[in-house]
Amino acid sequence: MDFYTDRGRLPSVEELGTEALGSLQSEFGSIKRAFKIILQATDASEWDAISDKRRNDLLVYLALSQFSKRPKFKDLAPAIKADIKALFGSYHQACTAADLMLMSLGQTEILKERCHQSEIGQKRSHSLLVHVSALEQLDPLLRLYEGCASRTIGRPEEATVVKFHLNKPKISYLFFPTFDTEPHPVLQTSMQISLRNLHVRYQDYDIDDNPPLLHKKELLVTQDYPSYNKFAKLSNQERKWGLLDDSSNNYTRQSWAECLEKNCAEMKGHRLVWRKDADPYQVKLLQAAQRRRQPG
Repeated sequence: MDFYTDRGRLPSVEELGTEALGSLQSEFGSIKRAFKIILQATDASEWDAISDKRRNDLLVYLALSQFSKRPKFKDLAPAIKADIKALFGSYHQACTAADLMLMSLGQTEILKERCHQSEIGQKRSHSLLVHVSALEQLDPLLRLYEGCASRTIGRPEEATVVKFHLNKPKISYLFFPTFDTEPHPVLQTSMQISLRNLHVRYQDYDIDDNPPLLHKKELLVTQDYPSYNKFAKLSNQERKWGLLDDSSNNYTRQSWAECLEKNCAEMKGHRLVWRKDADPYQVKLLQAAQRRRQPG
């Protein structure tokens, strides 16, 4: 089970080891029979999903290897050779599937659809924003799309967020240096790469008096991200207070400050509190509005 979880396939006799193989054969007869017992006791679809994930990992790897020189089958590590044989049947079939993935990157509508369907990332009207820590969990075509940009131009080490542009073949790398510590981090720099002509455009927001801010950070990361719960709790509170009614998410330092002032609120870490100098009557009106927002 541990091996299958890691590789997406059953181990060979050599990979399992003599000691483990001996006890397994005496109890079940063979590796495949042992796995049939596992399938009867667990959800088979979960094992299929593991195989699909490993298959997609290999496709992305083989597709991106075209940017250097795709290795010959004999030069691959033994474990990868076994993976390819088990999951694709042959190296030729795996490479053909990887090349088809590369060709599909030219179809903007397919990429747009994958962005819309993504379970990870903050969806905006013309883009999908994903934290760099969550890239490996994306749809394989989006992983390949970003991989083309990072292999060709290079992903900046300081990149915090990757922005997939929906209507143009572009990738942007955004740097939010205080992503983890500030409730609404400020965008410091961005690097935009056009995948059509590989033109690179840099923009520095550090000198801007009114830079963009990032909201709803939990949408950009996976649920096992260390601060996910803290991020989600703040967004839920801001939603209840009516501070996230601007569906465009295009908040800037100035517009967010105005929003907080209008709602008699201020930030205390990743938490909203009432301003001490707020008009008590206005606070009561806002609290009543919050209660009306509650479901049921």
